[in-house]
Formats: sequence, structure tokens, C-alpha cells
Amino acid sequence: MTFALEKEISKVFLELAMLCKAVICCTSPMPSTKPWPHLTSLVGRVSPLQKALVVKLVKKNTKSILLAIGDGANDVSMIQAAHVGVGISGVEGLQAARASDVAISQFRFLKKLLLVHGAWSYQRLSKLILCKCSVMCVIHFLITTP
Repeated sequence: MTFALEKEISKVFLELAMLCKAVICCTSPMPSTKPWPHLTSLVGRVSPLQKALVVKLVKKNTKSILLAIGDGANDVSMIQAAHVGVGISGVEGLQAARASDVAISQFRFLKKLLLVHGAWSYQRLSKLILCKCSVMCVIHFLITTP
């Protein structure tokens, strides 16, 4: 991974990563892909700094919104480098939960967080934009009318 994050090779690594459905960076020994048969790529055994560097590489070179999920102190730099950080409080402590934008107590709550609360947030944001545009049109009409 150190070689892939060097300046000359990082673009090639990014292009390869963008072709995959998902890229998972973990500090524990690389798990079997049997629990995740739908994944295309699995990168194992990276340091906490390398996790943050992967997030920063994608953030710098793409217009994607990045979500980082972590459950321990080794994930704090990655969570802070992403646009949205989700910290899972648990066995490894509360460091990731404290450094994140959103904290959940168990990994199984992630699906509900993304699907339900993500949809609600999208609806609230669209209503805000609609109201803002309406108010701006009324103000513009009042100012320009003699």
C-alpha cells in the first residue's frame, strides 16, 4: 500500500480503485471474501495513516462524497479526512465515535442510518432550497416593481 500511495503511482491506484464496487482498508488480518461475495476489491493490512491517505486521495481527485466508517482509535484520522464520518462505539472504545459526525452503537444500525435518515435529510434539504428560492423570487419582485 505504501508503494500505491506514492505520488507517481497514486493516479493508477485511484483508477483501479474507481473500477471496483468497493474498496475496504482494514488494519486487522485480511478476512476471507466469502462473507462479502458482492465486493470486487479488498485491500488489507494498512496503517491508520494509509487509511486517511486513501480517503484524501479520492477526495482530492474526484467529486465523490466520501463516507468513512470506523470503530476504534486507529480510524480517527480516516473519519476526519472524509466528508461524512460514522463512528461505532464498542469494544475498541469511544475515540471513533467522538471524532465522527454521526455515532452509532452497533454496526447493524448503519443500514437504517443511511437509508432512513439519509432520505429524511435529502427531503429537508430540498424543502429548504425550495423555500429559499421562493423567498428570493418574492424579494426580487418587490424590489424591481415600481
